Amino acid sequence: MDNAKFETEVLDSKKYTESYSESGFFDKVRSTIKSAGLKLIYQALLLFYVTENPNCPMKIKAAIFAALGYFISPIDVIPDFTPIVGYSDDAGAIALAICLAQLYIDDEVKRKARNKIADIFGDSVLNDLD
Repeated sequence: MDNAKFETEVLDSKKYTESYSESGFFDKVRSTIKSAGLKLIYQALLLFYVTENPNCPMKIKAAIFAALGYFISPIDVIPDFTPIVGYSDDAGAIALAICLAQLYIDDEVKRKARNKIADIFGDSVLNDLD
């Protein structure tokens, strides 16, 4: 799927924006660390914390919520349980949102994301992010 089509179908989709919830997001983070990978979880957390920035435009926040909603939604282009490629579509949505939000990913956002990783999975996994 090309980026423009992906952006139209995923990031602009109210379905996925409406699927987003903070509790659903953290449930997904906890349950998918082994299959989705630590770096994808870290990127999702970066996006989560960007939405707390009052200077981040609503349009960027909407794209982030759509990407995070897609991440936690059980209905994906590629089902999450599919071996090897199951999270590739989720990773694409997260990566596109990261590109849109990169101006708002500052040291504070990174610190919060790393602290949340440590809170959920322990300090020992932080070395895997470097």
